[in-house]
Amino acid sequence: MAQGVTAIRAASDSNGDVGQGIAAGAYTIDPTRSEITFRTRALWGLLGVRGTFSVDSGTVEVGAPVTASTVEAVVSAASFSSGIAQRDEHVRSSDYLDVVNHPSIVFASDRFEWSGSRGALHGQLTVRGVTRPVSLDVIGVTGGEREFTARATTRIDRFDFEVTTGRGMTGRTLQLTLDVVATR
Repeated sequence: MAQGVTAIRAASDSNGDVGQGIAAGAYTIDPTRSEITFRTRALWGLLGVRGTFSVDSGTVEVGAPVTASTVEAVVSAASFSSGIAQRDEHVRSSDYLDVVNHPSIVFASDRFEWSGSRGALHGQLTVRGVTRPVSLDVIGVTGGEREFTARATTRIDRFDFEVTTGRGMTGRTLQLTLDVVATR
């Protein structure tokens, strides 16, 4: 997939096309085909936990050059799902995500840059009303003239967002993989 990212960079530098037929312009994230998966550890690192979040909405402005691109995305905090109802309810409670008072997790990009053959999308992530900088490693972008898919990964330390309940019992970091489909 990294080759697709390199092709996007090269094409955008030469003619304003974002590569592989992806045109510059405004795209809307398709919540029904986009997903965020996570991995973490629990019980002092002994138990692996996997799950998902749902994307509520978002926009991608593909720039020419591609480094002028921006992204805004809203994730439903209540969509946290690990497959165990009791744990999911607890994570949604005021002990962790506090979805009653903070129903959305929001990402807004600041800049997009290249390092080697990968893209880095830098921005601000807001969880429970706390905003911190994060960087997404863009590892794949493919598509056509009206639609594209992108994959990115990042690692989040929940303590950075003042979510500190369950030290030791609940994993401190989450490895996120974002699979996004955006259409014009």
